[in-house]
Amino acid sequence: MMKFEEEKMEMEAASQSSSSQVTAQHAPPSLGVAVVGRALPDAGAGAGAGAGAGGAPPPPPPVADAWQRAWRALVPQWNQVRGSLKRLPDVPILRVNQIDAARLDVEMTAMLREQLNKVFSLAQPGLLLRYELELNALLEFLVWQFSVWVDRPTPGNALMNLRYRDERAFASLLAAGNVRNGLEGPGLTKSQKLWYCLAMVGGRYSWGRLQLISAFHRWGDQERSSWACRAWRLLQRAESVYKIACFVNLLFFLRSGRYPSIVERLLRARLVYQRPQMDRAVSFEYMNRQLVWHEFSELLLLVLPLLNMMSIRSILMFPFSNDQTSAASLPEGTCPVCEAYPITTPFMAIPCGHLYCYFCLRTRTLADANFQCRRCSTNVVALKRFQEQVSLENSQKGEGL
Repeated sequence: MMKFEEEKMEMEAASQSSSSQVTAQHAPPSLGVAVVGRALPDAGAGAGAGAGAGGAPPPPPPVADAWQRAWRALVPQWNQVRGSLKRLPDVPILRVNQIDAARLDVEMTAMLREQLNKVFSLAQPGLLLRYELELNALLEFLVWQFSVWVDRPTPGNALMNLRYRDERAFASLLAAGNVRNGLEGPGLTKSQKLWYCLAMVGGRYSWGRLQLISAFHRWGDQERSSWACRAWRLLQRAESVYKIACFVNLLFFLRSGRYPSIVERLLRARLVYQRPQMDRAVSFEYMNRQLVWHEFSELLLLVLPLLNMMSIRSILMFPFSNDQTSAASLPEGTCPVCEAYPITTPFMAIPCGHLYCYFCLRTRTLADANFQCRRCSTNVVALKRFQEQVSLENSQKGEGL
């Protein structure tokens, strides 16, 4: 009896264990995780016991602000990458503004020179002509002193809303990230201003004076082995090199819009807008009017020599004139054009043979290749000097008298 009860209890225990396994296999994932979670502590305890027995110790847990430290370490690299990818705010400066500014500066100097000539108009004639280069250099120096030297724009730059900027200082500002609209940057340094004066004022004066001296003393006509001829050839080569450099600089200027002159390129003095929101202060109405009249005059000078004004005049005035009848009614020996009697220097129109003054007939035939005789309306193809023939009988009568 006791043996039967023990076998019954073993069978119930086996059935309970099998039912628990079936439930664990068909349970949802959460239940399976829970079941496994109940078994993990035992396994962890065994692993901990094994590690404590002779394995490596577990890694320590991370610090609470470890991600902040990693972020602070990556910030400089991130800023460097952003700085390399950051584009320069390039503000395009109109090329016509820069060219107009240089032209206006030249016109301003010419106006000052004209006023100076009026002041000395009552002085000795030719007094200012001998010192023309010195006066030009003096006026350019005064313009430079009261504009560039005191960090102000020249008259042309002021009208075009431009100023000079040191590109080297602007590059340092750009590297530091202190650029917002691309128009920042200090003006020229003292060394740049002095070199600008020496190149623009002193260079022009020296070159003009050398040209005058070489032309006056005829350096080019001296012997090839003389120092004067060598200096003259050197001046010619220097002028050629300068013209080529100016042409190359012009090509770069048209492409990039920076440094319209070689001096500005060498000094790294760039023209930028003085005020970003200011328009140009120059009205082009007068300039457009001058351009229209200039082109119209050029057209007239080209077309008028090709037109036959005498033919046009005769065609237009033919319905209102009676020159044909009046010329035909004039007596012989009278010029049909100027109506002079007697005819001075008579010439005969061929083929009709009517007489004209040489000047009247010659000018009409040169102006009009199809000139017609005023008396008979025959085309005049040539002219011949008229020589009056005296008969032998008339000469004998004259001798007898």
